[in-house]
Amino acid sequence: MIANCLRPAALAALQLLLATAALAAGSDGPPSADPASLYQANCAACHDHPAARVPPRELIARRSPDEVMQILTSGPMRTQAAALTMNDRVAVATYLTGKAPTGRLAQAPEPNRCGAPAVATDAGPGWNGWGHDLANTRYQDDPGLSAAQVPRLKLRWAFGYRATYVYGQPTLVGGRVYVSSSSGRVYSLDARTGCTWWTYDAAAAVRTAVSVARVHGALRVAFGDDSSFVYVLDADHGRLLWKRRLDPHPAARITGAPAFHGERLFVPVSSLEELAAPSPGYPCCTFRGSVAALDLDTGRLLWRTYTIPEAPRPYRKSPTGTQQYGPAGGSVWSAPTLDPDHDLLYVGTGNSYTDVPTAHTDSILALRMSTGTLVWANQLRLRDNYVVGCETPQSAGQGNCPRTLGPDVDFGTSPILRTLADGTRLLLTGEKSGRIYALDPATGAERWHAQVGVGSSLGGIEWGSATDPERLYAPVSDAAAPNGKPGGLVAVRLRDGQQLWRAPPPPAVCSWGPHNCLAAQSQAATAIPGLVFSGSEDGHLRAYASADGRIVWDIDTAQAYTTVNGVAAAGGSLDHGGPTLANGMLFVNSGYGRIVGAPGNVLLAYSVDGR
Repeated sequence: MIANCLRPAALAALQLLLATAALAAGSDGPPSADPASLYQANCAACHDHPAARVPPRELIARRSPDEVMQILTSGPMRTQAAALTMNDRVAVATYLTGKAPTGRLAQAPEPNRCGAPAVATDAGPGWNGWGHDLANTRYQDDPGLSAAQVPRLKLRWAFGYRATYVYGQPTLVGGRVYVSSSSGRVYSLDARTGCTWWTYDAAAAVRTAVSVARVHGALRVAFGDDSSFVYVLDADHGRLLWKRRLDPHPAARITGAPAFHGERLFVPVSSLEELAAPSPGYPCCTFRGSVAALDLDTGRLLWRTYTIPEAPRPYRKSPTGTQQYGPAGGSVWSAPTLDPDHDLLYVGTGNSYTDVPTAHTDSILALRMSTGTLVWANQLRLRDNYVVGCETPQSAGQGNCPRTLGPDVDFGTSPILRTLADGTRLLLTGEKSGRIYALDPATGAERWHAQVGVGSSLGGIEWGSATDPERLYAPVSDAAAPNGKPGGLVAVRLRDGQQLWRAPPPPAVCSWGPHNCLAAQSQAATAIPGLVFSGSEDGHLRAYASADGRIVWDIDTAQAYTTVNGVAAAGGSLDHGGPTLANGMLFVNSGYGRIVGAPGNVLLAYSVDGR
């Protein structure tokens, strides 16, 4: 690791780098301590001994110094780094990566501009937003290619992000690919060639899928960032029309894609207060998840509903005397599911952060689309109280750790709404515990459940299942499960939850070698007629026969690529957003690698025979 290579004699050279970096980042005086001490005091406790969702130091060291600066300034670590001066942050970023920040994360324009300006359209088949449709089925019934053609898929083009790891999921609308990135840059690319129509640089990292909506006859592009801002751009040129911050809490962020219907945009709000809590002096915890409805044209707030109705209040002091608050938690990590015919919106919620009892954490909620009024709630797990660093029984009640510890097996997936052939309606969802639930969409009452994985804080079912008219396909991570075995892909019957088949994961084969090489399947699945696609932490994307789980196509995305925009790029782990398909092409981001596996920075476009 870089830190182990830095001897006291090397600090003078490092200070030269810091001086250069401070000019680029905005100097506010010398660092308050030497870089090694700053890291030890502010970062080492978590990143030298990572657990759950904390990335290890070795993965952070592979990022660019400007990415680390973004993380400390406007990203996940902004709360922890709030007391650091700008030069302190520059020192830490330089110390970890061995390079000085330049102050330019992704501002260089993309060189592969498309030709004459063209008007964006929403004509033809596509994949809009997170789940392809309002019901979040993740089922593409018109992919433009048959199941028999999928084994002939070959790379058509690759596009390099100006970052070292990827977020988000490609959106396909009207022959364009809209993608977001961890640098905050959002792109509109040509689906056939990968040329760039436009880019827009948000103020913070963007991990949501992009949603493209038509309002007053014009196409709009909507997404959220890691600072809880919602943006709406014009789809033709990428010009900002409006942006609005949905939550002033310093840890608030938007991770789930905005969903739209008519002239309304429905946006979920999550947080990373779980990562701020390990600091002994942090007054944990005050964030509450929420869903907001905005006017698509103006950004005006129409309604906001908190997942936890009660505002946090002081309830005790920590062993070190820090005031603690609650209730808190209930983040909404995923895209809302919309049912306009019944005026209902469905979301899954995250865990509680404190011991104060909460009614709506680890729950599925149904809200009125028109007013935000809660119609029903089903809390499927009680007392799942968790913040980072509270994984062992010995941590209970220590620092900001709850006294009653939960397993952190909440809902990161979007609920799926399905109507069976006999007219029965089901709301289906997967939990990080490895359990699938089927609920009555009208009342929230449980119809059935199926246990398909062991479960852990990293899944179980992490980002999402896919359904066709008869089956649900659940990718199972079990990356941090007690048995240490990955879960594979499981198909269950929608009618009753009966398991139809299980495809164990092939042994992990990683292009980067055996270190941090996992076969866990955390990425959201995607289904088309006859096939289901599931990505693995080892970088392999596979297509499975929906009838019996046979693997019919396997491609290792974790390779180096020559890109159409000239950016040096390589793939890595497949996680978070799954592949999307339309018009005979498949698109997937490779290189999530934030916590497990390996990072990468490439968008891959496949077509039959690469044509």
